[in-house]
Amino acid sequence: MKALSDQNLIQNLYECMPAINPAVANMETFEFGYLLEPLTPADGWASVKVEAKVDIEQRVNDSAFYTSIQLRPKVDSKPVMDAQVLALTQTLLVGLAAGVYEPEWIDKHFTFDIRGAFFLHRTQYYSPAITARLGGKPYRQFEPLQKQFEGLQAVGYKDFMQANTAVDACFIDLTLKLVERLGAPLIIAIAGQTAAGKTEITERLTAEFEAADKKVTTLEIDHFLLDRDYREANGIDSLGLEALHQGLFKACLQEIRQGKPTSMPRYDFISATSSHDLNGNLKDGCQMQTIQPADIIFMEGNFPFLDPDIAALIGIKAMYLTEDDVRLKRKWKRDMDYRKKYELYYFLNRYFREQFIMAEKVYRPQMALCDLIVDTTRASVWLLPELQAMLETQL
Repeated sequence: MKALSDQNLIQNLYECMPAINPAVANMETFEFGYLLEPLTPADGWASVKVEAKVDIEQRVNDSAFYTSIQLRPKVDSKPVMDAQVLALTQTLLVGLAAGVYEPEWIDKHFTFDIRGAFFLHRTQYYSPAITARLGGKPYRQFEPLQKQFEGLQAVGYKDFMQANTAVDACFIDLTLKLVERLGAPLIIAIAGQTAAGKTEITERLTAEFEAADKKVTTLEIDHFLLDRDYREANGIDSLGLEALHQGLFKACLQEIRQGKPTSMPRYDFISATSSHDLNGNLKDGCQMQTIQPADIIFMEGNFPFLDPDIAALIGIKAMYLTEDDVRLKRKWKRDMDYRKKYELYYFLNRYFREQFIMAEKVYRPQMALCDLIVDTTRASVWLLPELQAMLETQL
């Protein structure tokens, strides 16, 4: 492969990158050059080795690659992008510019985030077993309006909600009908990735049930999280019950199912700390939340029915799914622009690392157990055949 000059590389990429991220077409060539400046190797782009596609595919489908990603690496005391994440992006850019990697191959396996200026591996959430269990095809299919986000650098909730209008309306209608047939009290668990929109759809469902004179309460699982520093130091992060105050969580759930008021921890999402210490004791200066019993008990979070004992107590188990690149656009707007929640490179390194691991350990296992999947990116709703049959039966 003949080495390209830095200027030729930028020009070649500028011409072919819109096929991978249409937002590049909204930039001038010099602006695109600015985007690549922080990625430029010290010895120039000609120093980047282009790897075989099969080697790249093998690496990005190995969980060991993701667990090795550093969240807070530094060079000269300054935060930087993890070296492996940076090297992957540099390799893909050079291979694309040189014609070694086809845009179609890159687009199949990766998405390019224009604000982070890095490539993310496309997570495969569905498996043949998952789709077969849910009847082999979506129960309802709508126009996938999230495609309009492809040319944007960030997405606010208003636009996100409007794009999901049809699929959300279907989900709300299905949930109301299922509760009518299953009866109350009932726990409804909504699992979903960060920034998928699970909190907002839970709020909208709550409003619908309240309008129908149902008493509703919510158990937000994230409030049971241990301190983030402890989770990260012990490699558990947000993966499963080991990341939670387990005793407090199960006690709370048991009490609310018995029709009793219950108290739950309070998690500070800015400082990423819990109101309770590791032993489940309330920290000085912190307060708990009191939850009253209700007809409908919502649980929403990353893994509300990952644990079999918890799953057995749940009446409706729903997965609210949004693709990684769309969620990242939401997080740019919500967490970085508005909340200013993260240091930049920590944000990028963490997002890159977590998507594959969370899909493997948290989301696909719950998709294999859930009653329905609401896929907002594909604008489709999947529903268990037995629940489809229930809905077709007259009361």
